[in-house]
Amino acid sequence: MSDTADLLRKVRKLEIKTRGLTRQMFSGEYHSAFKGRGMSFSEVRDYRYGDDIRNIDWNVTARTGDPYIKVYEEERELTVMLLIDMSGSSYFGSRKMFRQELITEMAAVLAFSAISNNDKVGAILFTGKVEKFIPAKKGKKHVLTIIRELIDFRPSGVGTNLSEALVFLTNVEKKRSTAFVLSDFQAAGYEPALVIAGRKHDIVGVRVHDEREGTLPDVGLIRVKDAESGDEVLLDTGDVHTRLEFGRRYARAVEEFTRVFNHARCDFINLSTEQDFIRALHLFFKQRAKR
Repeated sequence: MSDTADLLRKVRKLEIKTRGLTRQMFSGEYHSAFKGRGMSFSEVRDYRYGDDIRNIDWNVTARTGDPYIKVYEEERELTVMLLIDMSGSSYFGSRKMFRQELITEMAAVLAFSAISNNDKVGAILFTGKVEKFIPAKKGKKHVLTIIRELIDFRPSGVGTNLSEALVFLTNVEKKRSTAFVLSDFQAAGYEPALVIAGRKHDIVGVRVHDEREGTLPDVGLIRVKDAESGDEVLLDTGDVHTRLEFGRRYARAVEEFTRVFNHARCDFINLSTEQDFIRALHLFFKQRAKR
C-alpha cells in the first residue's frame, strides 16, 4: 500500500472513531461550556414595562417620541485553536497508547465538536519552535486537513517551547478564541507568555502524561536518552536515592504546572494515557457549563 493510501486510511479510521465519540458524549455540552464572545446588537423595539432603562436607544426615542430599547443577542460563533506539542517526548507511552496518539485523538474530537456547533477551528503545531500554523476555518474538510497533518507530521525542530507557541497565538489571533494547549508540559519559563495569552484568550491546558513517568524501576545500570535533546546518561536505577530523586523531580514538575495555570487563571485538565479521555472531557465540559 502506498504511503498516501495508508495515510488516507488512517485519517478515515480516526474520523469514524472520533466523530462517533463526539456525537455520543458532547451533544449540547460543548455549546454550554463555551458560550461565545459576548453580546451584539440585534434590533430596536418599543420599550415595555420591566425593561432595563440602560438599554434605551435615546436617538430612536427622540426621533419617534416614544421610548425604544436596544435588543442584544449572544455572539455564538467561536474560534477554537489547538496548540499541539509535537516534540520528541510526546512519543512516550508504557501501556495503552503513546502520548502523541492520545493527543491526536483528543484534538480530532475537539475539532469535530467545534464544527458540529458551527465554530471555526485551527491549529498551531510546535516543538522548540512553531512548526506549522493552520488558520481557523469551518467545515469537515478543514478538520480532516488538520487530522492529516497530525498523523503525517514530521518535526524539523527539537525540544519544547511553550512560550513561543503562546506568543504566536497572541499575535496571530486578533479576536478572542478558545485555545486548547495539548502537551506534556515538560518545559519551563512559559508562565509570562501564558499570563499574557490568558488575558486575551480562553486558555485550557491539557497535560497528557503517562503513569510510568513518575517512577523509576529498579533494573540496575541503564543508559537513558532524552527524547528531545538526544543527550544520553548512565543511570544507576538500583540506587534508592536515585529513584527517590527521580520521583521528587517529577512531582515538582506537576506542582509547577498546577501553580502556573492557577496563577494565570486558566483552566487545565490532567490526563493519563491510561484514562478514558472522553469521560475526562465530558466531566470538564459539564463543570464549565455550571459556571
